[in-house]
Amino acid sequence: MSEAENSVQFGLKNVHYATMNADGSYKTPVHVPGAVNLTLKEESSVTKYYADNVLYYVSNNGSGYSGDLEMARFINQMLVDIWHFIEHQTDHTLIEQAGVEPSKFALLFEIDGDANSSMYVLYAVTAGKPGITGETKKDTSEPKGQSCSINAQPLSNGRISARTTEKTPKSVIDNWYKSVYIPSVEQASAEQGG
Repeated sequence: MSEAENSVQFGLKNVHYATMNADGSYKTPVHVPGAVNLTLKEESSVTKYYADNVLYYVSNNGSGYSGDLEMARFINQMLVDIWHFIEHQTDHTLIEQAGVEPSKFALLFEIDGDANSSMYVLYAVTAGKPGITGETKKDTSEPKGQSCSINAQPLSNGRISARTTEKTPKSVIDNWYKSVYIPSVEQASAEQGG
């Protein structure tokens, strides 16, 4: 990895998801090929307090992100793991059920930069089911992607996401998609001033 910091970014790739277990741990990340677009905006609330006839105090509380993830096509395994589609044992069809809560998961992905790729993880993501899109074929065939809305909330420890930098060790980079990156205990206590 280059020691230079990125000046610009482009190119979404290497989208993975890792389903969250009941104890807060994660299953092994699963690759979803065909990353097209990811657009996230911060969910925040602004509190303004007036005193002495002026704006005396402003607080901006960020509580995660919401937006859309577009893929060329969401893989069948993700439909089963996240949205709980059921595969019929004999006919091998995927059956969608109403009223089923989606699983929470970590979303891992990479964005190319001019010097390095930055790898990201959003720790607690929920997603609406992808839409169904179809269009008649014309003189040229242009693929149509699938999109789903996603929300990334903070974990109970306050963490929302993590990303690599130009100083991230090669060992962290090499293992990014093997398991969900969790900072070590020493790092966590240093972050909290302990």
